[in-house]
Amino acid sequence: MFALPVWARVIGCVVFGVLLLFFVNPILLGIRNAGVFTGIVICLLGLFYFGANPLAASVMDRFWNTSSFGRFIMCLIFGILGLGTALGIVFSVCMCIAIKDTPKSEQPVVILGCKVRGDQPSLMLKKRLDAAIPYLKEHPEVPVIVCGGQGEDESITEAACMKAYLTKNGIDEDRISEENTSTSTYENLANARHILETNEWGYDIILVTDGFHQFRAGRIAKSLRLETDKISAPTPWYLVPAYWVREWLGICHMYIFG
Repeated sequence: MFALPVWARVIGCVVFGVLLLFFVNPILLGIRNAGVFTGIVICLLGLFYFGANPLAASVMDRFWNTSSFGRFIMCLIFGILGLGTALGIVFSVCMCIAIKDTPKSEQPVVILGCKVRGDQPSLMLKKRLDAAIPYLKEHPEVPVIVCGGQGEDESITEAACMKAYLTKNGIDEDRISEENTSTSTYENLANARHILETNEWGYDIILVTDGFHQFRAGRIAKSLRLETDKISAPTPWYLVPAYWVREWLGICHMYIFG
């Protein structure tokens, strides 16, 4: 019942084999997150199913045919896979829509923090900063809030690193406010909101982060009564699968735990 023809097994192995390379590659670059390891597990399971299909199909047939409990387990597994696929599609559509949002008026800019390596921005943080700089130069009166505290393996705060990078690239340091205590997206935005209130800058902002992160960050901002337009930083193509899956997990966590 669950056996596949040879051509389907070959296609499945190729697809999951290529995807596995995409999820392993970030580890070689020093990037380790939930999306990376979740993707690796999914790819290994897919490779096992397609590569060892006669064995896998035999086990699944036995579960399906020998007892009602076995059939229940199989239905549960298929239900979880179906739900996961459906959520992945819905989340992806929402993420793609958020990426396309652009600034509609002059508003304070909030750049969300990301990893710092030594005293330099990581690749992802650099791309966020580089995405914000053209807008900041085009609108020289607009203030900017840089967000991010200091992780255990970081020598300076993310906010300090971001401020130094912006000033080095022609942004007046008097325009830059540091939010340097946060450790999460929620804290980034909650603390940035306090800075907005203190300076009476209002609650409409330009939110700068990675494109894949815009949907979740925008929902968190809305929960804090912040209205957002967006500037999305591009993600290197070879890192998209790992960060995309990580973001699915983050969205699930946001809706389940708030």
